[in-house]
Amino acid sequence: MRVVSFVFAMILGAATYGQKRSEDTVLQKPPQTLGEAVVTGAGSFVASDKAKGASLSPIDAVTVAGNGGDLANALRFLPGAQQIGEKEGLFVRGGTSEETKQFVDGTLLRSPNFASVPNVPQSARLNPFLFKGILFSTGGYSALYGQALSSALILETIDLPEESSVSGHIFPQHMGLGFQQLGKKGNDSYGMNLGYGNLQPYNKIIPQQQDYFHGPEYLTTDANFRIRTGKEGMLKFYTNYGYSHTGVHAPDIDHPGGTSTFEIRDRNEYANLSWRQPLGKDWKIDAAVAGNYQHTSILDSADIRRHFFQGRTVLARSFSHFQALRFGGEYLSDSTDHLTAVFAEGDIYLARNLAIKAGIRAEHASLLRSTHLAPRISLGYRLPEGGQINMAYGIFYQQHSQATHWIVNYQKKGHNRLFRIEAYYKSYDRLPVTDSITTRYDGTGYAKGIELFWHDKKTFKGLDYWVTYTYLDTKRKWLQYPYQLRPPFATPHTASIALKRFFQDLNFSANMSYAFATGRPYYYFGTGADGKTTIGDQGTTKVYSVMNLSFAWLFTMLPKWKRKDFSGIGFGVNNVLGSHPVFGYDYSYDGLRKQPVSLPAIRSYYIGLFMSFGIDRRDDFIDENL
Repeated sequence: MRVVSFVFAMILGAATYGQKRSEDTVLQKPPQTLGEAVVTGAGSFVASDKAKGASLSPIDAVTVAGNGGDLANALRFLPGAQQIGEKEGLFVRGGTSEETKQFVDGTLLRSPNFASVPNVPQSARLNPFLFKGILFSTGGYSALYGQALSSALILETIDLPEESSVSGHIFPQHMGLGFQQLGKKGNDSYGMNLGYGNLQPYNKIIPQQQDYFHGPEYLTTDANFRIRTGKEGMLKFYTNYGYSHTGVHAPDIDHPGGTSTFEIRDRNEYANLSWRQPLGKDWKIDAAVAGNYQHTSILDSADIRRHFFQGRTVLARSFSHFQALRFGGEYLSDSTDHLTAVFAEGDIYLARNLAIKAGIRAEHASLLRSTHLAPRISLGYRLPEGGQINMAYGIFYQQHSQATHWIVNYQKKGHNRLFRIEAYYKSYDRLPVTDSITTRYDGTGYAKGIELFWHDKKTFKGLDYWVTYTYLDTKRKWLQYPYQLRPPFATPHTASIALKRFFQDLNFSANMSYAFATGRPYYYFGTGADGKTTIGDQGTTKVYSVMNLSFAWLFTMLPKWKRKDFSGIGFGVNNVLGSHPVFGYDYSYDGLRKQPVSLPAIRSYYIGLFMSFGIDRRDDFIDENL
C-alpha cells in the first residue's frame, strides 16, 4: 500500500512555496520571438513556473490523479514512460528504473525513494513543491549530466518564499507540520518540515495482499535556508532525513502452506548546498555539493551502508543573439567507485529559425580504470507556420554500459495547446551478462518507437487535459537472458489520459487519470544439463487498465483573521473500476509453481485536511486550472 495520503497535501502544498523570481541571464533559455528557433532538446518535457500555456508546471504534474505525491508517478502519464505498478521509479523507453536518474540543482539524487519492499512501490522522499522547475528528458539530454543510460529528471529548487507561512495536514495515515520564515528585508529565509505516517490502521480497514506485522511506518524531516547574494545570486541549502520500517509476512512459494518473512529498516540522510551567482555582465557560476548516507537493515541479517558525495561547478558565458557557452566539471564518490567528469556545451543560432546545441562530456571511473567520451548534439528548426522540428543525437554511459540515442520530433505550441510527435532509436552496448560464476559486459539491445502527446487547456472552458500514446519495440541480451528478449518491464503499447476540471464558483476541483497498457512478458530462467541458461516458462500478462479519481474542496477557515489561510479537504480513489492487473509472476526455485504479482489492494483511498497560514494561494490554484 503506497503512502497515498501525501497526495492532497502535495496538491495544496503550493500554498507554502511561493517564490520571487530572479533574472537568470545565462543558463535559462532566451525569450522567444516569432520565427526564432529554440532548442529545448528532442525528448524533453520542460515544466517550470515560467512556462505558461500548455507546458507542464509542477502543479500540473502532481495534480495527476493517483500520483501518490511522487513526481515520478505523475510523469508516468507522459509519453515514453511505462506503467509499472510493482516498483518505484521511472522506466523509460525500454530502460530499467536504474537507467533514469534524478538531479537536484545539478547534483545527483542518489536515493529518491524509500527503501524497496518486494512488489510494493515506495514513496518519494522529497516534496514535489520543493521544486520550481522540472525538465523530464526521455532521451538526448544535456552534456552537463551523466551516468543515466535512458533518461534524466532534472529538478531546480525554489528560491525565496513570498512571505512567511505555517502549514500542516492531517490524514488517517499521515500527518505533518512545517513553516517557512522570510527575513524582514526579503533577502533570506529558513524553514523546517516534519511528517510521520503509519499505514497499520489503514491496512486493518482496507485488506492488503501482504500481511503487515509492522507499518509500513515512515518518518521524514527536512530543513532549508536560502540567502540572496547580490541582485541575482542565490545560496540555497536543503537537508532531509528519512526513516522507514516495514515488516511483512507473505506466502512462501517455495514451501506451499508456509510463510516467508521480510522486514526492512532504512535510515537516509541527504544534504544539498548550491550557489548561483553572476560574475560581471556576461559570466555566471553555478556550483553545488551534495551528500547522501543510507543505512539499510534487512531481517537483522543484512546490514548495508552506502555513502555518496558529489561536487560540481559550471561556468557560463553569454554572447549576443542569445548564444551561450557552458563548461565545468564534477567529482562523484560512492562506496565502490570514484568518477571524475568534465563537460562543455554551447548554444549557437545559425540563422533566425535554426539553432544548435552541441556538447561533449568526458568521464573517468577509477574502479573500472576507464575513460569515455560522450558527444551530444541537438538541432531545432522553426517552421513558417509556427511549428518546430527537433533532432538529437548522443552517447550516454553508465558504468560499463553504453547507450546511443537518435531522436527526431515535431511539435507545435500555441493558444494553450501543445501537439508533439516523436520517433527515436536507442542502441545498447556492453550490458551486464551473468552466469553462475562470472559477469561479462558484452550484452546488447535496442529500443525504438513512436510517441504522441496532446495537451489542451483551451477547447473546453475550465478543463485541462492531455492524451498520450507510446509505441515501444525493445529487446536486450542482459543478465541471465540466453539471447535478446523483450524485458518484463516493457510493453508495446501504452496510452494515458489525464483530466482536471476546476469549478471556480464552488472552489472545487475534480481530477481523473486513466492508463492502458498491453501485456508485459514474463520468464522463468533455469539451467540446462550443459550449464547454460534455459527458459523454463514464459508468457504475456493480461492488459493493464486503471482509472484514478481525486477531488479537492478549497476554502478559508478563518476569513476574518489577519493571517490569511489556504485550506482544503481532499478525497481520492485509485483503481476505481476495480481491475485486477498482473505485473508478472514470482516463481519457486524449481520453476514448478508461480504466483501473480498484482496491486497490494484492489482499490486504495485517501481523505484528509490541509491548512496553510500566511499565504492565500487559491487564486494561483484557480489560474493554473482555468
